[in-house]
Amino acid sequence: MQIIKKITKQQIFIPIAALLILAVFNLIVDPSFYEITFSSNSAGDLVLSGNVISILDYGSELAILAIGMTLVTAACGGQDISVGAAVAISGSVVLRVLCGGNSRPETMQAPIIVAFLVSCVVAMLFGAFNGVLVAYFKIQPMVATLILFTAGRSIAAWINNNELPIISDPSFTYFGGFIPGIPIPTPFFIAMICIVLAILALRFTNLGLYTQAVGINESSSRLNGLNPAFIKFLTFVILGLCVAVVGLIKVSRLSSINYSVIAKDIEMDAILAVALGGNALSGGKFNLGASILGAYVIQFLTTTLYKVKVQSDALPAYKAVVVILLVVMSAPVVRQWLAGLGRKLRKPAKEVA
Repeated sequence: MQIIKKITKQQIFIPIAALLILAVFNLIVDPSFYEITFSSNSAGDLVLSGNVISILDYGSELAILAIGMTLVTAACGGQDISVGAAVAISGSVVLRVLCGGNSRPETMQAPIIVAFLVSCVVAMLFGAFNGVLVAYFKIQPMVATLILFTAGRSIAAWINNNELPIISDPSFTYFGGFIPGIPIPTPFFIAMICIVLAILALRFTNLGLYTQAVGINESSSRLNGLNPAFIKFLTFVILGLCVAVVGLIKVSRLSSINYSVIAKDIEMDAILAVALGGNALSGGKFNLGASILGAYVIQFLTTTLYKVKVQSDALPAYKAVVVILLVVMSAPVVRQWLAGLGRKLRKPAKEVA
């Protein structure tokens, strides 16, 4: 009993339990869900394909966003709902730099690394804009980011003069697809790099400690010499950097962009990943590893829903139910009630013994 109690108290228990439930469900409903095969992609290269590969591929985008969203949530006690629109902006910037003044160039007008760095600067500036509103103007995060959520996709379309630019160079597709000779999707490797960098940053700097301190008690952190406003601002800038990486992956997948569809509802999945990781949406202590695992579990859930023939328009409704359950379960009142119920159930057992 004590071992089970210790396991269930671990924060990462929630995403692991959700992962196991989904894994068993798919094993019972359709064991072929886990089949992985070699097939030829559009470039003629042999690559791995299957539901598990798709989860690793598209879940990596969520994992990258979950890094920044976790820090924002921990420091500010709120979420950024503009990341989908910000991804559209950063992806549009990448295409603008690569295309130059021609939306259908025969060759790229700038190196991909230059286009990516420019998009990083732009995405971080928009992150800084949100950060200033939240940290210095004391606007609630969801309200502050509602501005970019509303206007972001229009800004993305304006950047490319409402045109749909297309990059014909096949090397551009490597970031959202496969590198020739490597059968595993490139986004998975990009996500691993981002995760390692995030872990190193938290391990060798005080970023994690300061973020948690501000989220737990802003007044106390200020009395201890911290600058809560700057730390909140910094988390939004870091989220902007994560957005730029996802923006590159998104436009690389199609070598183009659809302003109204790209990264649609991805902000909900990123927030859900943080919640599924057992992190309090009201801020404070966080577990980055649990959030990252939560991101892949969310993609696992999405793939499972597609597999059982759930319409794409209905997906947000199913995910909303998960959000409600997680928020309710994480509420202090519910946790106290469950703890009290557990004590009552154990008490008769002791009396019988």
